[in-house]
Amino acid sequence: MIAQEGYANTSLRKVAHRAGCTTGAVTYYFANKEELVTALAESRFDGFDAMLAAGRDQPDIRAILERWLLRTTDDPEFWPVMSQLLVHARYEPAFAAVIERRYARHRSALASLLSAGQAQGTIRDDIPADLLADQIGAIGDGWMMMFPIEPKRFTPGRVQALLDAAITLIAPPPGARRAADS
Repeated sequence: MIAQEGYANTSLRKVAHRAGCTTGAVTYYFANKEELVTALAESRFDGFDAMLAAGRDQPDIRAILERWLLRTTDDPEFWPVMSQLLVHARYEPAFAAVIERRYARHRSALASLLSAGQAQGTIRDDIPADLLADQIGAIGDGWMMMFPIEPKRFTPGRVQALLDAAITLIAPPPGARRAADS
C-alpha cells in the first residue's frame, strides 16, 4: 500500500482490505499505523542484517554488494517504500529513532566485515573501516534510490561494472603491503 499510495494515503483499513482481512484482524497485531510501519521498517532492516550475516564467516564485500543490488532489482517496491518511511521519519522523532538505531547497527556490522577484510589484506586499510562502511552504505543507498527511477540503467552488464568500480574503490591501493604480509 505504501509503495502504491504513499505513506500519507495508507491506512490500517486499506492494508486490511489489501490483505483480504478485517481491520480488526490488523489491529489485533498493530494498535495503530505507527506500530505497523515500525514493524515494516524493522522487517526491512532484518533483511539487511541477514544479508550481512551471510558474509560474517568469510567477508566477501562483492557478494554483499551483489545481494544489496538484488534486494533492489528483485523487489522494485523496496526502495519506494523505504523512501516513504524515511520521509515519515523526518517528521516523527520516535520512528526516526528506530531508523537511526537500525541503520547504525547495519553500518556497524558492515564496518566489522570491512575491518576483517582489512586484517586479511583484501580491503584498503588506509581509511578506517567505519568510514568505508559509510561510503559503501551511501553507494548502496544511491543504487536503491535510483533503480526504481531508472531501471533501464541497471542492466546486468552495468550492475557488474558498478560492482567492479565499488570494489576498486575499497581495494588496497596498487603496491600497498598487505597486513598479512607484514
